[in-house]
Amino acid sequence: FSIFTDDLYRLKYWLSSHACPLVAMESTSVYWRPVHNVLEDAFQVILVNTKHVTNVPGRETNISDSMWLASLLRIGVLKGSFIPKKRIRQIRELVTLRKSYTRSLADYKRRVHKLFETANIKIGSVVSDLFGKTGRNLIVKLSDADTELKIEHVEQCAEGSLKRKVPELFRAIQGFFEAHHRFQLNMLMRTITHLEDEIESITKRLDRLLVPNQELIKQLDAVPGIDKKTAQSVIGHIGDTLSEFRSDKALASWGGLCPGNNESAGKRKSGKSPVRKHPFKELMIEIAWAAVRTKGSYYKDKYHRLKSRRGAKRAAVAIAHRITKAIYHIIFYCYIQKLAFHPPRSIKILI
Repeated sequence: FSIFTDDLYRLKYWLSSHACPLVAMESTSVYWRPVHNVLEDAFQVILVNTKHVTNVPGRETNISDSMWLASLLRIGVLKGSFIPKKRIRQIRELVTLRKSYTRSLADYKRRVHKLFETANIKIGSVVSDLFGKTGRNLIVKLSDADTELKIEHVEQCAEGSLKRKVPELFRAIQGFFEAHHRFQLNMLMRTITHLEDEIESITKRLDRLLVPNQELIKQLDAVPGIDKKTAQSVIGHIGDTLSEFRSDKALASWGGLCPGNNESAGKRKSGKSPVRKHPFKELMIEIAWAAVRTKGSYYKDKYHRLKSRRGAKRAAVAIAHRITKAIYHIIFYCYIQKLAFHPPRSIKILI
């Protein structure tokens, strides 16, 4: 079968005609997704890590790899990867796109800072945020070639407490800002405005997709280190039911937030987590650093007690581990509340 959609539907019909209940495939970049899009509604698809099913080196072909994968599936030794529901996958893609745009936006803002430094413009030394109201007002004035900036213009641009610093702001804009710098500034600001508009559009789209999860987002928002956007990212990465994870420990292990098991001949070797790079792990570490800076929080106290013994980075991972377990129970509790029927006995025991 070829890679085109019509041929993939032929593959689907062929599998159905042979009464195939399971389909296993390797998770190679995004190339498994076209096949999964066609098969997910009719078969149980098991997506496996390529490193876990490597065939004998030197004897690999597409046919032999497929036969090897089928043999492993037949005897039941394949461990499937986590594939969330379609709606959750869409949320994850939007969250990832927003994060990429946010990083690009921060990069272009740094370029504006560098541009001002090359022109002896020191606004950043007076205002805490160059792209706050006062900073943006001054940038608009600097972008206008027909305006010769005077102290009266600076007074009009100053907002809030910065009105007391008008003379200092006027000194900060005295430099060598020429037409060359103005051209670059206008170009950079157009890109920044475009990125901000795109981020706002993505956020509105996420708000519409997450309307059924407003109560869950509210509960997650109460956790130190998590705000509304971060709660959306959490749901995008692990979903809103957690039915694929049997416990909070399984979720932490999947995210690479617990030590690895590496013991041989009775000797305990390196306990580093085998999950080196994981989007959910990166997100939880960011949440942990925010949580330990929250005044009066339990995580801040726990972090400083761990930091003195284990170091800052290991303490941050430990805090991320605890927050992950808290998130698991919050999502699990909200999911139980949404169920219209009485929870079965096994769920009662977990509660």
